[in-house]
Amino acid sequence: MSVLQEVLSANETYAASFGDKGGLAMPPARRFAILTCMDARLDPAKYAGLAEGDAHVVRNAGGRASDDAIRSLVISYKLLGTREWFVIHHTNCGMEFFTDALMGDLLASSLETAALGADGFTDVGTGPGSAEGRYISWLTIGDLAQSVVDDVVRIRSHPLVPGTIPVYGYIYDVTTGRLVEVPAATAAGAVV
Repeated sequence: MSVLQEVLSANETYAASFGDKGGLAMPPARRFAILTCMDARLDPAKYAGLAEGDAHVVRNAGGRASDDAIRSLVISYKLLGTREWFVIHHTNCGMEFFTDALMGDLLASSLETAALGADGFTDVGTGPGSAEGRYISWLTIGDLAQSVVDDVVRIRSHPLVPGTIPVYGYIYDVTTGRLVEVPAATAAGAVV
């Protein structure tokens, strides 16, 4: 069953009280950006105290520093003036539950949604699938804290990222709602 009507109805309610939000400036008012996961349990506006217009939020599977995430952060700084960046991964992330090889195998078998059980993801669909998934780096996570460090290091060492932008590394705990610093990540992201 589609959620289309629910979304459109919610949008009507939202638009009815939109007020002067149409006048918000394009640059984020609080001059920072967050790179975080697309997981539906994470609400960056709530865990970081954001209102519309405050900050840029870049989301992808795992909150990883992919080429596209870095592209967005560079635009955020170069054209819209952000001065600080956060990399925020989270506990119990789905990206910890599979490998590139498993994802390639699942997609080669079927394009239907896989099932997650006690033994991980398994394919429950019927073919056809595609081997194309074997040629993509899925940026899976083997060690949560290390993934934050790796992403901060990748951002910090990118030739398009100036050394004047601090990059902080955190893990959002999905059981408590708290942000927990990864000190090695924040140290790696310090202003140079």
